[in-house]
Amino acid sequence: MVAEVTELLADRRVVLDLTVGAGGHAEALLQAGVGRVIGLDRDPEALRAASERLARFGARFVPVRARFSRPPVAGPVDGVLYDLGVSSMQLERPERGFSYRLPGPLDMRMGPEGPSAMELVNEAPEDELARIIAQYGEEPRARRVAAAIVRARSRGPIRTTEELARIVAGALGARRGGPHPARRTFQALRIAVNRELEELAESLPRAVALLAPGGRLVVIAYHSLEDRIVKRFLLGEPALRVLTRKPRRPSTEERTRNPRARSAKLRAAEKLAEAA
Repeated sequence: MVAEVTELLADRRVVLDLTVGAGGHAEALLQAGVGRVIGLDRDPEALRAASERLARFGARFVPVRARFSRPPVAGPVDGVLYDLGVSSMQLERPERGFSYRLPGPLDMRMGPEGPSAMELVNEAPEDELARIIAQYGEEPRARRVAAAIVRARSRGPIRTTEELARIVAGALGARRGGPHPARRTFQALRIAVNRELEELAESLPRAVALLAPGGRLVVIAYHSLEDRIVKRFLLGEPALRVLTRKPRRPSTEERTRNPRARSAKLRAAEKLAEAA
């Protein structure tokens, strides 16, 4: 949703991109006249890619490696952007272990720190696995999946995405033409490994505190769990005026060009002058 982001944040003096990834939104913003983009990401590979892509902008792009829940940035800034979830770059790298379609180590970490999905899958109690899969993956048959994982790991550690996808598919079965049966389980584990919802809930108030009066907060979410947190926060934050009564959705053209964008919802708000 580059066009929508650019429309909301173009010509701002300083924009804080809290999920810079490979730098696609940052590039569009710099081209649209934003004076400086500070790009945060916890993934060092993403920051390297963004820095290479944006090298021609010189000091107008500032890469920072950090979690967005604790941005080491002194405000005020004129815009804050979140493009939540896993990036295409991460999904398409088998060694990162995010995809149920690509064989690789069962990692799923967005940064190099912390326990991996392999540790979670092999060490968490069955009830905890079921809770994670039900809560973060919204998988109605979470207990069946958790039980299958525990049975499989009793025979030996589950080490790869391919193994886990096969275990989940065996537990749930597959419908011809339907989504992969492991889709929700992989989403749940990724969210748990990276504490994505906790990070988001911690980050949003800090983002508002960094905004100058008239500064804008723009958030793109890809599933209902993220979007629910964002919606409730924007509606309940007295320092903000909501700009999107209903979330903006990708155009038909963008959904055709980029199927991963089909579930995206963009919400935006502006900081009130009296909240300064």
